[in-house]
Amino acid sequence: MPVREIERHRAGRAGWLRAAVLGANDGILSTASLVLGVAAANGSRSSVLTAGIAGLVAGAMAMAAGEYVSVHSQKDTEEADLALERQELRTDDSGERKELAAIYVGRGLDLTLAKQVADQLMAHDALAAHAHDELGISATLKARPIQAALASAASFTFGAGMPLIVTTLTPPASLLIVVPVTTLLVLACLGALAARTGGARMVPGAIRVTFWGALAMGVTAGVGALFGTVV
Repeated sequence: MPVREIERHRAGRAGWLRAAVLGANDGILSTASLVLGVAAANGSRSSVLTAGIAGLVAGAMAMAAGEYVSVHSQKDTEEADLALERQELRTDDSGERKELAAIYVGRGLDLTLAKQVADQLMAHDALAAHAHDELGISATLKARPIQAALASAASFTFGAGMPLIVTTLTPPASLLIVVPVTTLLVLACLGALAARTGGARMVPGAIRVTFWGALAMGVTAGVGALFGTVV
């Protein structure tokens, strides 16, 4: 009998996709907003670029550290739950079998079949069976802090590079027009790409990120213009 090809689902992309999209969006938007704020305050090209580069470095490190700490906390919780489950399997094997069978009964199996499934799965890998069906921990959705940190830092750096390149190539007098326009175009494309990768509709994804991007840049440029006028 031919082996059926395993379906590829998008759930396995959840961890790195979330970190990468968040990092790229934050990189583009925060750096573009920073550039616009300094430019609106009548900053020179060198001061605008200095602020943008400093924002890139600080933001990439902050994203990496934040993702690592956050996802590692999730990993610590998973490991603590698994350690407790190992202890329960050693001290109360029959109770754990009943617990697993009850889960399957709750999902629609009759008690006899549920007991058979629980016995067979526990004979194969008792901890994996309980981790998946009792704790909701699987290899696909397992917390990976280093992967999340690297994805966030790399995507932030990639995103932040775009407004810096535009700033370098654009005459200072045109920064307040060219930077927001190019940023919104890139954000729209990124939102659409992220939605497509995650299996969602592209247009709503593009509209969401574009709206919030425009709002963030508008507020930051307004603050920069206000302080530039005051000074």
